[in-house]
Amino acid sequence: MPYFDHNATAPLAPVARESWLRAQDEAWQNPSSPTRAAARVKIRLDAAREQLAALLDSQPARLVFTSGATEGANAVFAHWARALPPAARVAISPTEHPCVLEAARVRLGEARIVWLEVDRAGVVAPTALEKLLAGPAAPAAVAVMAANNETGVLQPWSTLAACCRRAGAEFFCDATQWLGKLPASGLGGADWVVASAHKFGGPKGGGFMQIPARADGFHVQLGGAQEHGHRGGTENLPGVAAMLAALTEAETQKVLFETERLRWRDNFERAITVTLPNTAVIAAGAERLWNTIALRLPHGENHRWVARLDARSCQVSTGSACATAKAGPSHVLAAMGLAPDEAKRVVRVSAGWETTEADWAALAAAFVAAAPEVRPADNVVRP
Repeated sequence: MPYFDHNATAPLAPVARESWLRAQDEAWQNPSSPTRAAARVKIRLDAAREQLAALLDSQPARLVFTSGATEGANAVFAHWARALPPAARVAISPTEHPCVLEAARVRLGEARIVWLEVDRAGVVAPTALEKLLAGPAAPAAVAVMAANNETGVLQPWSTLAACCRRAGAEFFCDATQWLGKLPASGLGGADWVVASAHKFGGPKGGGFMQIPARADGFHVQLGGAQEHGHRGGTENLPGVAAMLAALTEAETQKVLFETERLRWRDNFERAITVTLPNTAVIAAGAERLWNTIALRLPHGENHRWVARLDARSCQVSTGSACATAKAGPSHVLAAMGLAPDEAKRVVRVSAGWETTEADWAALAAAFVAAAPEVRPADNVVRP
């Protein structure tokens, strides 16, 4: 079955499974226990931290292993709610993942949020951020993701992080969709980074966050006695080992094939827009992930397209898996200026490294075959 919902979750990479089983067999003890066997587990955990730091151009002491990006985002905004001055505000891109938006609203409240301007592709312009940071009501922190989970649009996160450094503001980057698809190097330049392992072939329930470096050391207390005092709970070495195996394989063996995968994606886009007239690629002219396409289809609601494609053994999505159950159109598409009736016709296609050129061709054929079945009698999209 051609699987085109990798941005929701990716299949477990074989190297991740092997690493998990090996660590579970050889190093299952609690690394916080006062035994020699536990100490050996702790050594493996620290080695994994060093390996991750090398991939990110970061430092091991800045890395905290978590259950995923949702936990990390909540930890960041909980920290800001405690540590920033009461009147300080945080600037956030309106196209962020729901885990970031909800954490901001719950921890800070709407009054302390500044919504960043985005262009028609959903991109935050560095010049606009620089102007905001230089203004009288400059935010104390900024949150902009690396790659959008619905459209695949890439943000200039490295440049934005540099703008924040010059202005003395903290920069938070959700790198969940970037990692495993594009090189991780340079992410150490952000103050805060979060990610989920299951988006790039690691196990569900695993992830990490990067915390800022301070002039007097790494003293950001998130709560808990584990993870060098930053997080509570028994460290999950098998999960961490599996995550690092998947990410390392992607970094060393897969990201080299980005150009080829971009060609396959572009060929699909050309084919589908010709064979299904009035179909459009959202943010077509922007830099996007090689694996992600948001298609505005000519007719029919996206849920019907997903069902009819699923019946033809092709799995796609209506957008973010975390927002699928919520009523109303995508907040990402709304921020980009799409009308609600347009947003209801948008389907997300997200491939993986194992997706073949033949899979893309099969998906294009499935779209064409499904088109007559999802056309309403009067061609009106209803709520």
